[in-house]
Amino acid sequence: MRKFDTKVQDLKYRVLKEVARAAWKDTLLDNVLSIPKIIVPGRTPTMRCCIYKERAILSERVRLAMGGDKSNPNVIEVIETACDECPMGGYEVTNSCRGCLAHRCEEACRKNAISFDHNHVAHIDKSKCVDCGMCAKVCPYTAIVNRKRPCENACKIKAISMNDDKTARIDNDKCISCGACVYQCPFGAIMDKSFILDVIDIIKKSDNNSKYKVYAIVAPSISSQFSYARLGQVISGLKKLGFFTVIEAALGADMVSMAESRELAEKGFLTSSCCPAFVSFVEKNFPALVPFISHNLSPMATLAKYLKETDPTARVVFIGPCTAKKAEVQLDKVRAYIDVAMTFEELQALYDSREIDITTLDDDVLDNASYFGRIFARSGGLSDAVAEALKEQNIDFAVKPAVCDGIEACKMALLKKSKNVLDANFIEGMACLGGCIGGAGCLTHGEKNKADVDKYGKEAYEKTIKDAVSVIQ
Repeated sequence: MRKFDTKVQDLKYRVLKEVARAAWKDTLLDNVLSIPKIIVPGRTPTMRCCIYKERAILSERVRLAMGGDKSNPNVIEVIETACDECPMGGYEVTNSCRGCLAHRCEEACRKNAISFDHNHVAHIDKSKCVDCGMCAKVCPYTAIVNRKRPCENACKIKAISMNDDKTARIDNDKCISCGACVYQCPFGAIMDKSFILDVIDIIKKSDNNSKYKVYAIVAPSISSQFSYARLGQVISGLKKLGFFTVIEAALGADMVSMAESRELAEKGFLTSSCCPAFVSFVEKNFPALVPFISHNLSPMATLAKYLKETDPTARVVFIGPCTAKKAEVQLDKVRAYIDVAMTFEELQALYDSREIDITTLDDDVLDNASYFGRIFARSGGLSDAVAEALKEQNIDFAVKPAVCDGIEACKMALLKKSKNVLDANFIEGMACLGGCIGGAGCLTHGEKNKADVDKYGKEAYEKTIKDAVSVIQ
């Protein structure tokens, strides 16, 4: 039964599962050092130089599964001991080098890093090279290429560079916690911190929801996850874990689309506030456009605010595909409403830590939102919902959206707006390709996820946004 896209995800899950298993039994502190040995027993083959290094790296994975470095505000961290298997990267001479006589590359290099062998073929001395790229620019054969590491390629905002020892370094001033580097690192050397222990603690202390009720808010992209089971079984599994009830974040999306459409019509131009990575990108790179960010909280926070106002003793856990949600929870304007955010990867670990086989469970119901709230999960869904909300509220305003699929598209739209050449009055910003269904915390990533979300949306009992939000008014 395949649950994940990659073996890196599977390794991360196994660590989370063992940490969670010990936490449920209150034996974590006694057994934390033995978890690497459980995952990599003495005779297990290892891809590292030795089993001891493998276990040392696993110890770091355990640390991140337990919350990571508390002094680092970023939810994304680098495991430096694991970040040593990628090629050094940088500029390299390929076999396209013809050994020409011009030697333009040598003339362009200010660090004397280029030499030639007896065939006049160029070579780059990595100890001298500063990756300026001048040699590549002047080579007539384009024989010099920049071999970026997967994490650098994945990070489209240039928040990742290399330390002197060639391990990855994350610039917290640039990082938006989208997790693209986490998913793309082939060795799992970059991970998101887990707060799975906080979830377990909240559930255990609720005393079967008698002291307070524990609510699970699930992102609409859940419809494209857990492909080996039915959605109703996933919901039953959450209640078996100890959650009082499960509510769709899509209901929060319905609430947001109603409010955001009114705000758009009032201001004439707006950027969405639903994706925390996109909002962070605007704040860090386009401060002049911050006033145009919708003042509405995200669907997650909007719904959680309603729950906390209805039941002040409630505890609320968000479950979705997004690593940036873990950062959003730390914001002053959000922390009062959401207690913990975790990913679908972590939910799978929770199920298995309790030995809950969701495929054996009966179906429960998840039906709190409209079609439009549910399609927030994919690129373009938010814009469709805003247009529908304007229509349902009889607001005479024509939305002209710039649907930004991925952070590069977001950057282009924001650049155009900053120069007053954007032919749109609403920017739908989604940092991950495909929207939330492309989030780093997904179990699986793929084009079929979009079709799953649309199918799930069409199954909604509430056919209009107004009908969906009427149940809480």
